[in-house]
Amino acid sequence: MLSFTCDYNEGAHPAILERLLATNLEQEPGYGFDRFSLSAKDRIRKALGREEADVYLLTGGTQTNSTIIAALLREYEGAVAAATGHIAVHEAGAVEYTGHKVLTIPQKQGKMEASALESFLDGFYAEPAFDHMVFPGLVYISFPTEYGTLYTRAELEALHAVCRKYNLPLYIDGARLGYGLMSRSCDFTFQELAALCDVFTIGGTKVGALCGEAVVFPHGGAPAHLFTSIKQHGALLAKGRLLGVQFDTLFTDGLYFQISRHAIDMAGQIKAMFLKKGYELFLDSPTNQQFVLLDKETMAALEGKVAYEVWEQSPDGRTVVRFATSWATTPEQIAALEALLP
Repeated sequence: MLSFTCDYNEGAHPAILERLLATNLEQEPGYGFDRFSLSAKDRIRKALGREEADVYLLTGGTQTNSTIIAALLREYEGAVAAATGHIAVHEAGAVEYTGHKVLTIPQKQGKMEASALESFLDGFYAEPAFDHMVFPGLVYISFPTEYGTLYTRAELEALHAVCRKYNLPLYIDGARLGYGLMSRSCDFTFQELAALCDVFTIGGTKVGALCGEAVVFPHGGAPAHLFTSIKQHGALLAKGRLLGVQFDTLFTDGLYFQISRHAIDMAGQIKAMFLKKGYELFLDSPTNQQFVLLDKETMAALEGKVAYEVWEQSPDGRTVVRFATSWATTPEQIAALEALLP
């Protein structure tokens, strides 16, 4: 069966597997103090052009979000997110499990608008009894969003300005960061991202690695004793080399960005194919996630032959479905999909 359900259906990029095998019998310290992890962190700093950045390697996306958000918040604070934000919908209440509420606000195609954020914060502090409420302690967004949409540089600058006004850190969940940065619609670079937020993640799980996310505090100043917090939250690997080898490989010779661009190219082919065959897009996503409206007959024709993600129901009876490409998607798979579509 063809599968376009997600961007982590495959294992890992061959270069990672080869490196894991080649270094398998080397003896290295644990918990991220191995030479591979130290090298990976240094490569990320150099790619950013920020030697002062604090970099940590964690096991996965949900563990990363819950751990870092909990470390940044006081006990009475919550995380402000778009109503469709990943931490608000698809992480099984992992942030709330740490004792911190997710405070949701309206969104537009998955994005949080600076005006909506400012209105929410203004309203919170205008409430006479705000001391009895969960305080907004940070702002969470994802790039790309859950709908494959991208924030522009101007939009991020506006959000960051509101965050600075209220002394809130802006946290960017970059589970699919490579696919966002390599989109031809992205108007800022990896280096420029550092000036647009206070902390962000670099997704490995969905961008060529077996597992793992890197967390970057681009200006330094990570929370005190974060290493201990990471272990307490179950996000620290004893065999930290597993993460180190992967990120060291991904950030050697620009591999992370090369394979991300490949996924974007494949998504462009899928989009063009659906449009050529007369299908309607739910929205115009410039990233590796493509959302298409399918009727019941088309879905029946693909059943058992093509896997995709059912996203939501359209008022007209059709279904919004997601086709996701990855670093491993091939033109042959797209051609096979086209042949199966009515």
